[in-house]
Amino acid sequence: MTDLVTDHPTPTARATGLPTEVRLAIAEIAGASGAWCPTLAPTGDRVAYVSDRSGLPRLELATLEQQTPPAVLSGPDEEVVSVAWSPDGEWLAYLVSPGGSICAQLWAVRPDGNDRHLVAGADPRATVLAGGWTAAPGHYVCSIAPGDGPGADVVLVDVVSGRQRTLASGGFLSVTAVSADERTVLARRGTRGHRHVVLIDVVTGEQRPAIPSDAPGGAASEDGRFAPDLRSLFLRAALPARPGLPGSDRAGLVRVPLDEHRVPGPAETLVSRPDADLDAYAVRADGTVLCVWNARGVTEVEVRDLADGSLRHAVPLPQPVMPGWSLSSDGRTLLAELTGPGAPRALWLVPLDDAATRRAPLPSTPPWPDPRLLVTPRLQRYAAHDGTELEGWLYTPPGVRGPNRTVVTFHGGPEGQERPDFHAVAQSLVAAGFTVFGPNVRGSGGRGRAFMAADDLAARQGSFADVVATVEHLVAAGIALPGRIGAHGWSYGGYLTLVALSRWPDLFAAGATLAGMSDLRTFFAGTEPWMAAASVTEYGDPVTDRDMLAALSPMTTLDRITAPVLLTHGDRDTNVPVLESVQAHQALAARGATAELLLLRGEGHTVVGRENLLALSERVAEWFDRWL
Repeated sequence: MTDLVTDHPTPTARATGLPTEVRLAIAEIAGASGAWCPTLAPTGDRVAYVSDRSGLPRLELATLEQQTPPAVLSGPDEEVVSVAWSPDGEWLAYLVSPGGSICAQLWAVRPDGNDRHLVAGADPRATVLAGGWTAAPGHYVCSIAPGDGPGADVVLVDVVSGRQRTLASGGFLSVTAVSADERTVLARRGTRGHRHVVLIDVVTGEQRPAIPSDAPGGAASEDGRFAPDLRSLFLRAALPARPGLPGSDRAGLVRVPLDEHRVPGPAETLVSRPDADLDAYAVRADGTVLCVWNARGVTEVEVRDLADGSLRHAVPLPQPVMPGWSLSSDGRTLLAELTGPGAPRALWLVPLDDAATRRAPLPSTPPWPDPRLLVTPRLQRYAAHDGTELEGWLYTPPGVRGPNRTVVTFHGGPEGQERPDFHAVAQSLVAAGFTVFGPNVRGSGGRGRAFMAADDLAARQGSFADVVATVEHLVAAGIALPGRIGAHGWSYGGYLTLVALSRWPDLFAAGATLAGMSDLRTFFAGTEPWMAAASVTEYGDPVTDRDMLAALSPMTTLDRITAPVLLTHGDRDTNVPVLESVQAHQALAARGATAELLLLRGEGHTVVGRENLLALSERVAEWFDRWL
């Protein structure tokens, strides 16, 4: 399942190998299965979801009490991304990633497993982005990027006949909702960090901002839903910062009235918190709204009054992070996808109005690793060189007291966030005896709009300096040993790893990347057109800002790297093309540096195959064991 290329090995580069007990522990940790993206049947007695218990993500269906193995509804070669149950209960719509590609397809299947067929995305260049079912039977709405340009259209698909009708076009549109009469579309448009929701008249094609740009949240509204009576809509919006009021740029819930022509009126902020971002929400029929908050990486669920935003009660969760969920049709029960440091993603029934009810994962949940192999991270806070507060999660092996060999792991995005969820690679490194620290440098999500935008364009240099501050904190706190610190990262984190290795050659003793960018110029040239267009405000324009992109690219300073580097990449990645790791490996090998390239067959930007996950986790642990 893997291709390994090793160039210019030296006598000191000989792999010592990991002890058998460590390899067995890594196999159990990295081999753990999960279940995610739940969608409840309208009747509330069955659930469809995605699980990788078979070795690859598949579409499964089970009853809530089912003890026997669930039914698999997707095809044997289909790598499933997400699934949604139709309101009438007749269909399941699910996205498939062909061979790991980001160019997803839309499929449909009956809940009994019959009539499975491709609905949209037959063109291998096209990308289908998930949307949702409309009120009309068999109608699913999604966004489709054709692959030959930067835009994406909102398309209504009849899953029975296969007919498609374009509802809206003009820009990159990611649909969030369609009115019950299918006359009005709510879609998010814009580039990364600058997205806003627009109302689109299907007949005329006219697009109106859901909130004027000078109103609260107008410049950064991310998600929208119509009220059942179509007299208003609700938006998840990042409110503009107010001077002297920390946390005032957090995402909250905004209500916008609509007149009889569905023209939006003045926006009203319903719910906001200075200490948390609103991740998701659902308006319930009893006059309350379910709010899902991200509070320093931990999920908090609240039921609030829709009239004034006041808190009714908090909903306790048995695990700290909830990446996904499905609400029952009566709004009383949450089927939550939950995860924690010792728990891979699993499905839990969470009553919303009865805190005393015992919570347990569904019986169909795949088994978890031995909890004795896993550790719980602690949140650390520290200061950047300019005084900005930073934070990260610290994993310490059992019995370790004082400085230890340490690996700093950088998350992707850069808008992603290190959270206390299940991290197979981090826990595998801990099992091999390493301390692991996952920082959230500036540009990370979960800290408000200003913090997430603090690394845009030329300001990215500030996030680079946060890497140095992170290492200095770990050494000063007696956590890490100078000269025995490694850097690892996925996607943007892989890019940040190469940046650190090339800018501060003495900072890390070794590095390992997964699907990282090595040159922002070739990234823009090779990624999907819609991804390139969306990334301009994050990194810069590939034409007018070419000199800046060169200055921010590790390839321009790669000759300064002295630490051994392991570059890993899925060979079918079209998000960050595999060329990014190949060209870095070639450049390092040409100058006699210690570098190895690991290509993971059949994988895209995210590694999902069980054998490849095992190979990756063990290989990274071996690499740092050799060099630290």
